[in-house]
Amino acid sequence: MALESAERTRHLTPSATLAIDARAKTMKAEGLDVVGFGAGEPDFDTPEHIKAAAMGALDAGFTKYTPSSGIPELRAAISEKLKADNGLSYEPSQIIVTCGAKHACFNAILAAINPGDEVLIPAPYWLSYPEMVRVAGGEPIIVPTSAENGYKLTPELFREYMSPLTKMVILNTPGNPTGTVYSENELAALAEVAIDEEIYILSDEIYEKLVYEGAKHASLASFSKEVYNLTFTVNGFSKPYAMTGWRLGYVAAPAHLAKAIDSTQSHTTSHPTSFAQKGALAAYKGPQDCVAEMKKEYDKRRRRFCDLLALIPKLSFVKPTGAFYILANISKTGHSSTEFAEKLLEKERVAVVPGKAFGDDQTVRLSYATSIEQIEEGARRLAKFCK
Repeated sequence: MALESAERTRHLTPSATLAIDARAKTMKAEGLDVVGFGAGEPDFDTPEHIKAAAMGALDAGFTKYTPSSGIPELRAAISEKLKADNGLSYEPSQIIVTCGAKHACFNAILAAINPGDEVLIPAPYWLSYPEMVRVAGGEPIIVPTSAENGYKLTPELFREYMSPLTKMVILNTPGNPTGTVYSENELAALAEVAIDEEIYILSDEIYEKLVYEGAKHASLASFSKEVYNLTFTVNGFSKPYAMTGWRLGYVAAPAHLAKAIDSTQSHTTSHPTSFAQKGALAAYKGPQDCVAEMKKEYDKRRRRFCDLLALIPKLSFVKPTGAFYILANISKTGHSSTEFAEKLLEKERVAVVPGKAFGDDQTVRLSYATSIEQIEEGARRLAKFCK
């Protein structure tokens, strides 16, 4: 009899977003005209000055091991950025550069969660959060939110779903897949609950630069020393700088937690890729107009997509004010999210991600990280399909 895989891996499901994106790309390679709304990936190229810095590092032979937590100059640049942009005071030693923000989230969960600990995850959620908790031996506790309150966790829901076993709550603002942006007051109210109950907060802020309609991003750990001591602040370079394939993120945490993450990383990835770190350094030290230009284009696409989706009677949505996603409710179509996504791809060649992967089977996620032309054509096909 063949030996089985480890128990922790048996109930994990592959990433639905990556699977949908791979299928759409395969269909395109076969010559099919596919409109892809599946990928959570900027369609822009990485800015030239960032690529030049990485190529320069390669040419200079910067191809060896680095410290496990990242090169000192990058950690210092992140420390400066967090102070200037977010009002956060982290020493470079409290910052661990990781192989993407996903890796940063995973490291934070490994550092905080013991087997049997519970982690509160508001739904709809980014699909990797529950799986990360399970790998760490924890128990993901899904907290349902609703379109009526903008898909936000409230203090009342927080208290309703927590238990003596609750060790962490995960907050993602701006949010994936909802595009929700929490206000400073909303976050402060949640922070009060976490402080009262001594619950860690994983604050995933990877979309912080992509906010619209006057929405403002606030970093939880900046509110008080008490919440600072409970918070893992996660961020990265993939979304604001179109650096998804570079796999660079970071987590900033209280000193003892940062030390635990550094030790873990030294035995897993050794360190992030050396020359890619030089590109990340250029991203933070170089001109920022590239971020503003991409944000402006995303906003244009967001407004156009919302206008077109509003014309489809069987769909409804909460207008997003952050990230680059729209979460559309499809319950009036009579399909589950998986059926809807599969039939839409088969009949109209439009790729979306089933909301089931995000904890809401009545929705699908549509990414507007694609051209206006693709948005208009995809919306036309979507309207045809919904009839």
